[in-house]
Amino acid sequence: MMLIGPVPQPARDRTRHPIRQMIDGLHYVRTNRLVLATITLDLFAVLLAGATALLPVYARDILQVGSTGLGHLAAAPGIGAGLVALWFSIRPMKREVGLKMLAAVMVFGLATIVFGCTAFLPRNIAMEVGLGALVVLGAADMVSVFVRQSLVQLHTPDAMRGRVSSLSQLTISASNELGEAESGFLAALVGPVVAVIGGGIGAIVITLFWARLFPELRLARTFDPPDIRGADHSQEKAP
Repeated sequence: MMLIGPVPQPARDRTRHPIRQMIDGLHYVRTNRLVLATITLDLFAVLLAGATALLPVYARDILQVGSTGLGHLAAAPGIGAGLVALWFSIRPMKREVGLKMLAAVMVFGLATIVFGCTAFLPRNIAMEVGLGALVVLGAADMVSVFVRQSLVQLHTPDAMRGRVSSLSQLTISASNELGEAESGFLAALVGPVVAVIGGGIGAIVITLFWARLFPELRLARTFDPPDIRGADHSQEKAP
């Protein structure tokens, strides 16, 4: 941050009530279909495919690897995410970003399904397959996070960026917490294996549906933002 230097900040609007400004942020997200699709895709995909919440059950009852194995399973998604983040720091994504985000969420769902299916594999390979699936899951999730955060930031005018980013972070937190609760309730009803596999299938279905419902995602070729200066001026002049 010290090497970047100061970044010019837009003038703070003190004429509008904070609650009204929050409503403006919600309105902007609702009317910007690309931003709306980017935020809600992650929300519903993570909400359904919350396999990490059931890792203790898999470690104890299914894979039978104990507390040490649970630690390895819990670390695997972070390893995958860290490797992808390191790669993007060297070779950032530039082309076909929307399609790559959709593909990443589908891979996330497929990796969830593979992890769930370790319950049917021989004991001598189930743990290795599960670890590999979780590494891929974390890597795919990082790709999705990278694209989502970049699109939301770059396709939002300066005057709205704080409010839209706050809404994006709120949906991320909510999807993680609600996804874990959903996985726990579903596992109690139908068992952990069906819950994990069903969540992965649900994430893939949501991705296919979102790709059709929001063609803006498929058409997002690069991170280059549109001319959003007019949006800044319109917000400043809004009553």
